[in-house]
Formats: sequence, C-alpha cells, structure tokens
Amino acid sequence: MKITVLCPRSEFIKDQREKLSSLGEVIYTESREEYPLEELVELAKDSEILAFDPDNIGGFEVAPERLVKLLDAMPKIRGLALSTTAFGYVDLDYCKKRNITVTNVPYYSTESVAEHTLALMLGCAKRIFITDRRTQKGRYQLMRGFELKGKTLGVVGLGHIGSRVAELGLAIGMQVIAWNRTPKQKENVEMKSLEEVLAESDVISLHLAENEETRGILSRERVAKLKDGVIVVNTADRSLADERAMAEALKLGKVDSYALEAEDLTSPPLGNIENAVLFKGFGWYTKEALVRNKQIWVDNILGIAEGKPVNPVA
Repeated sequence: MKITVLCPRSEFIKDQREKLSSLGEVIYTESREEYPLEELVELAKDSEILAFDPDNIGGFEVAPERLVKLLDAMPKIRGLALSTTAFGYVDLDYCKKRNITVTNVPYYSTESVAEHTLALMLGCAKRIFITDRRTQKGRYQLMRGFELKGKTLGVVGLGHIGSRVAELGLAIGMQVIAWNRTPKQKENVEMKSLEEVLAESDVISLHLAENEETRGILSRERVAKLKDGVIVVNTADRSLADERAMAEALKLGKVDSYALEAEDLTSPPLGNIENAVLFKGFGWYTKEALVRNKQIWVDNILGIAEGKPVNPVA
C-alpha cells in the first residue's frame, strides 16, 4: 500500500511514523508551504490513501477545486484522511461516487480555538489590535475600550467550540445567550431565536459549519438589525457573513469590530478597513492541539487501511 501524507515527516512522533510505515510505503511533503498542483500529483498519483492537509494545496479557500483535481489524478485512491475538523471544502458527492472514504479529525482544537476566540473578543474590546497597528505605523493614539463583564455574548452554534466559548464568556462575567440549528440546552445559557441573539448581543461569536444552510446566514438584512457597536468574531468560515454588508457596517460604526480568520486578508470589501481585524487561521495551532491532531489523524489513516474507518464524514 502507498500512502501520501501532505505534512512533513518531522511533525509525527516516532511511534506514529512506525505505525504508518507498517502499512507500506509512506510519502511525506517536506514542508507546510504551498506546492504546485503538478508536484502534489506526482507525489500522490499511485497512492491508495491521501492524508490531506489544506496548507500544501494553498489553504481552505482554494482547496475545493484543487483537491478534486488531485483526486482525479489518483486512480487507486480509496481513502481521504483529512487533518482538519472542517470538511466543507471536500466534495462529498464526488467522493461518494468514487467510493472514497473520508475521515476528519474532530474536537482536537476545541480548547485552543475557544481560547483564541475569547482573545479576539478581548483584543477588539480593549483596542489591542488597532492600537498595535497604529503604533507600528508611528500613529499611536489613546483609544477607549470597554469591559466585557456584564455584556451580552451571543453564541451562534453550540457545538463543541461554541459551547466552550459560552463557558469562557460566563467565566469572565458575561451574560450568554445562544442559538443552535437543532434544539439544545446548556447550563446558564439562555437559548433564543437567531434574530433575538443577533439583536441583543454586545459580542457575537459565530461557530457554524459551512454548508448550504449556513452560507450567508449573517445576511445584509441581519447585519442591519445588529445592536449598534457590536463586536462580531468569526473563527468558523468567512462565507457565513455578507462581507459587503459587514464592510459598510464597519465604516459606519454600526459594527464596532469584525474579527475574521481567512486566507485573503487584503482584497475588498474588508481589506484595508481598520476595524476589520483579519488574520490567517492559527487559533488551532497550539502544542496541545497539535499532539491531539496527529494522534487522531494517524488513527484515521490506520482505520481506512484496515477497512474500519474511524471518524468517517457522513
């Protein structure tokens, strides 16, 4: 069996490397940098299992098209082991037609991303990001922030990360309200309609998986109904929000700050808007999360090889 792993060999501990090598020939990429598609095809074309990380193909936003092209060039492929929790960038219908088993790595970064989300909230409320950027340009200005204690945090999506964000919000003294697509209850969190959460929250944190139902859920109409001066944090997926409407709301001060993790940080409509706090995604990138990630990822690869998939994506 041949396995291609889109990740450097050095990121796996000895035990994990030995488990993978016991399956057959294992090919690793040399770095996490983006590779030309032609090089990835050459590496992976004869493989039965592709252990896929979006970094080597250019990130989440270009992964849907490039991943299909890569799989097209792999006639023997029978398993796709994702290194991520997210799987919205995978054409599951395509994989189903080709009988390609798809697995993901759930929950490995829950704590890391939840803490990162809280840091983004605090950074916006305390003017840390804007102050730093102005200072770096020699334009320091004393900016007045505000405390989060006593404010209302609206969590949109109470999955593992959203639930942990709700707990962290409660821990610093925020009132927490939430909406989830399916009925759910959480201690000390008041469940409300989506419209109520958006209208009543001082800080909104988005935690929805990207799909047809959630794409554009923070629409122009809903942006217009947000509470004046709200902070919106989106560590989930940029497609959840209407970015033109968000840009206009930021410029008008309707939205105080919009913190977003995405690949393209410079293009319109959000590029060059000071209170659009844009970062490449790195909330998951902690020592603890990476240890969990690699172990689950290796277990998934072994499961595919043995015909007993672990963490299959339905």
